[in-house]
Amino acid sequence: MDHAKITTKKVLQRLFRLPLITVVIALVSFTIGHAQAPAQPLSVPGTSAILGQVDGVTIMAAVQAPSTQQTPLQIICVFEYTEGDIFNSPPALPRNVNGLVHVDDALKGMLTELRKSGRFAGHALETLLIMPPEGSMPAKRLLIIGLGDRNKFNAELMTSVGRIEMREALRLGVTSYSHASDLKDAGIDSPTGTVAVNIIKGAIEAYETETFLKNRSLTSFQPMVSITMLAGPAYFQPAGDAIKSFITTRK
Repeated sequence: MDHAKITTKKVLQRLFRLPLITVVIALVSFTIGHAQAPAQPLSVPGTSAILGQVDGVTIMAAVQAPSTQQTPLQIICVFEYTEGDIFNSPPALPRNVNGLVHVDDALKGMLTELRKSGRFAGHALETLLIMPPEGSMPAKRLLIIGLGDRNKFNAELMTSVGRIEMREALRLGVTSYSHASDLKDAGIDSPTGTVAVNIIKGAIEAYETETFLKNRSLTSFQPMVSITMLAGPAYFQPAGDAIKSFITTRK
């Protein structure tokens, strides 16, 4: 008899010495407790992993805020502005784990000012390139990509986002960049794995097209070395697992 069966037997023996109502309550608690799988521990900030390689590009994941990520190019995504959208929690994530709020803080409110004023409307696939002031963020450049109307969001849009960011990265001459979708930060209950895969899928498709053109002397760029997908502690594992599965289909 294994340990689990011995433990259960001892519990039942003790229960049947108690009044009936106590036994019923205890049995319910015991059943529920054993039916629930233990919660998976959250990945701690700073955790990173190499997920694989496609077309010579290493795909990585990291638990890191875009405002603190060391990279030549940081990508973030925002929806069309609604009053206080990244600050109102819920549905937005709380300030302490909200990457968009951290970027806004690092830029001294400039992200909100650009959006609120309409200078950057955040229409689907609209882009804006910023050079963060020295000391504000480790990233040398910040590329903001619009996602349009939050009420019409579809995960397939992220494939186009992936294409755009890869092409912009190649034009800028960087050999690596980091991506933060920031959907959860903005309060969107998006499918984590699907979004992560679509971003990488779009980026690789764009890279293959650019390579096709380069091989025919129709463009030039430095080879991309790596892409780092940033994720919050709760989403690092599911995003990473989905991307790993996608990479295996490419081999």
